[in-house]
Formats: sequence, structure tokens, C-alpha cells
Amino acid sequence: MNPRKLGAEFLGTLWLVFGGCGSAVLAAKFTTSGGADTGLGIGFVGVSFAFGLTVLTGAYAFGGISGGHFNPAVTLGLWAAKRFPANDIVGYIVAQLLGGIAGIGILAAIVAGQDGGAPARDRIAGVANGYGAHSPGLYKAGSAFVAELVLTAIFVMVILGSTHSRAPKGFAPISIGLCLTLIHLISIPVTNTSVNPARSFAPALIGRGWPLGQVWLFFVGPIVGAILAGLIWSSLFETDDEAVVGDPVAA
Repeated sequence: MNPRKLGAEFLGTLWLVFGGCGSAVLAAKFTTSGGADTGLGIGFVGVSFAFGLTVLTGAYAFGGISGGHFNPAVTLGLWAAKRFPANDIVGYIVAQLLGGIAGIGILAAIVAGQDGGAPARDRIAGVANGYGAHSPGLYKAGSAFVAELVLTAIFVMVILGSTHSRAPKGFAPISIGLCLTLIHLISIPVTNTSVNPARSFAPALIGRGWPLGQVWLFFVGPIVGAILAGLIWSSLFETDDEAVVGDPVAA
């Protein structure tokens, strides 16, 4: 496995998790020292755009090296669509998981330096993905699973379509970033939005407690959705002479 590709996946996932989760922890709501809401927080809309912008900028920065997956579900979806070699899957997923942990670790170090703030572990747990009592909108596990599966499937199809040989060249990161923004606008109230096991695993690992108990859904839902999307795309929309094989975002 090419270490440059693994390094790019590590850094790109670090940026996605740090930037997206960091916006939720540090800027979604901004209060005075007395705890009063200043109204200056970015809210759900701002967090949604933060996640989209991390993918957009990360894809332009690292997509030409590794393809810019930054997400184990995307890697598996591209493999199912015959766009990615099976022997590179494990290396990519390990790099992505480690990148997510590093991103959350940096965020936890920043949070720990706030005078009078809640413990870093509790604040990181606040951006973990959850269902039931831990869903922002109190959605049950079944709703969370459907949302994660369907939205990940759509995300992977947008990636496959945006990087198709007939798609306009150089614009894939824009459409992919905007798609992730839209996905967050839809599903933050349901699960805090995952569609990415690396994004879910990192805060669960540091937050411990209930996040670790519920993280399974945010592996299973996105991975099943991504693989289904890859299989559907390859069987309905792609022929051997049209496929873009290798680096999807860089295509």
C-alpha cells in the first residue's frame, strides 16, 4: 500500500472530523461567561456547512493523492461499484479511523483548555451519533438506521456520478461537499448525522459510555447503504468502458 495515499486519507479524515465536530462543539452555540446564549452560534445550518466544506477542501487538497474517501463506507461503496481494489480496503479504513481519532483528540485538547467549561469527555460525547434518548430529536433506532442507510447510499451515488467519466471534470469535490451539507441539514435532528463510521467512532471512543454502546448502528447503517449503492450503480449505470477506476474524487 502506498504510504502517500494512506497519509492523505489520514489527514483528510482528521480534517473532516476535527472541522465538522469542532464546529459543533466550539461554535454551534456561543454563550457568555454567565451561560446566557449570545445568539452568535452557527447552529445546525453552520455545522452542516462545516462538514460539507471540510470534504470539499479536503478533496481538493488530497483527492489527487488518495481519491479523497475520508470515510470507510465510501471506500466500501467504491469497492462494490468496482472502482476500488479490494487489497487496499483495510489500509484505507485503518488510516481513516486513526485520522478521525486524531481529529477528535485535537478537539478534546482545545476543549480542555476552556476555563469553567464542562469536562472535555462530556463535550465530545455531545457530538457523538445516537438514537433514542441520545438522538437530538428523540428518534428511535429504526428511524436512525433508515436515515443513515438511505443518506449514505445517496452520498455514495453522488460520488460515483460526480466522478464518472462523462461528468464535468474538476467539479466533483463541490457536488460531494454540497451533498454532505444537505445530508446534515436533513439528519442532524435524527442522529447528529454520521454517514461515516470514522466520524462516529472517534467521539464514541473518547466520550465512552452511551456513545460506545450505540456506535454499532453508525457502522452498520452507513456500510450497508454504501455497498448497496455501489452494487446498484455498477449494475444500472456503469459499463466497463465508462468506469473511472482508481481515485474517485481526483477523476
